[in-house]
Amino acid sequence: MLSSKSFLNLVRTSCSRMSSSFAPKPADRTAQHTTSIWVEFTTLAAETKAVNLGQGFPDSPAPKFVTDILEDLSKHPELTAAHQYTRGYGHPMLVDILAKMYSHFYNVQVDPMNEVLVTVGAYLSLYYAFLGWVNKGDEVLIIEPAYDCYYPQVKFAGGVPVPVVMNLQKGATSASQFTIDFADMESKINEKTKMLVINNPHNPTGKLFSRQELEKLAELAKKHNLIVIADEVYEFHVWDKNDMIRFASLPGMYERTISIGSAGKAFSVTGWKLGWAVGPKQLLEPLKAIHQNCVFTCSTPTQMAIAEAFRLDWPKFLNDPKNSYLATGLSGELRDKRDKLAKMLEEGNFRPIIPDAGYFMLADYSHLKEELNLAKEKDPDDFVFSRWLCREKKLAVIPPSAFYSDRENKDKNSNMVRLCYFKKNETLDAAEVILKKLGKE
Repeated sequence: MLSSKSFLNLVRTSCSRMSSSFAPKPADRTAQHTTSIWVEFTTLAAETKAVNLGQGFPDSPAPKFVTDILEDLSKHPELTAAHQYTRGYGHPMLVDILAKMYSHFYNVQVDPMNEVLVTVGAYLSLYYAFLGWVNKGDEVLIIEPAYDCYYPQVKFAGGVPVPVVMNLQKGATSASQFTIDFADMESKINEKTKMLVINNPHNPTGKLFSRQELEKLAELAKKHNLIVIADEVYEFHVWDKNDMIRFASLPGMYERTISIGSAGKAFSVTGWKLGWAVGPKQLLEPLKAIHQNCVFTCSTPTQMAIAEAFRLDWPKFLNDPKNSYLATGLSGELRDKRDKLAKMLEEGNFRPIIPDAGYFMLADYSHLKEELNLAKEKDPDDFVFSRWLCREKKLAVIPPSAFYSDRENKDKNSNMVRLCYFKKNETLDAAEVILKKLGKE
């Protein structure tokens, strides 16, 4: 038990701390930082014990053939090379198989030692690309709706994000109906424009860009001498493997493109946080300079496990697609779940926007607005609706207006919600019960 003297000293110390004048000022680059949408809606889903179709990750077991590889490595502590630091820019096994795969996809010879960089998730590949190439005042074209990390990352690098908003036809039912106004895009290019970011397959819409659309983007990149960041983390989430046109495979584009991929997305192990950047040596050098002074190297056993998983699946991908996880196993599972969710949404009086790829679906709820008579708040309508759906109906979704940068476009595109359908059947079944009830109200 504390003596009275000790207690008084403790109180004085606490008061001294509370009244301290120490109030350091953060770096200016963080001044406009706001809490991400994921913090709010993940917290809300947990608090309300809602069925969570909001966040984009599977809640079903990871592929056993992938986890078995990691388990086997863990059982051999004597394999010191599997449990200690490895090559900083990527384990030789992993960069070798990645170079082999992307040489095939791009129809160029990718050098594993110089043209592949392994990072802690695709996030860091993106961040390195912006930090490594964007100077203060450089402008970066971003196609909206856009994944919400692009904007803060560009700003942290000192760049200026320039939105190019896709149009969506009224009454649309397919993600392919999201279209780019290329004249509008070109009108925003000037002497400060340095980079174009392309996300394909696209999050949050589920759009898979056509060859014609990608060729138009390539023309603009070449005409205006732009670096292209091709965020292709959902490259294996296409219904037919031949439908995926990787941007660097287009004529003359490999030399100006940093392509970004993800092991977490490819093998449904998002918690392993392993990604990569592929591109010509001169484009990757700045990324490597940052990487070696940031994380230095990535987890050795997870790199080895992913390398072996690719090594096992790649021959099947090429010659026996029916037995390949990456060619048909993953996409077949996703397509069934996509169809199930679309039907569920229709039963709940939503209008689904059927995706071409990926594991997200947008759904229009605009015809429900007047019936629900939602209170007007300072946030866009889809934020209000998503909170209501989570609190009152116990179904967690994401408001896609969060993927637009200015208020006008947020409001114009606040009639939808984004849902993730890469969930186990029990989760989808629980959501179906909620949606059926909602449809009958």
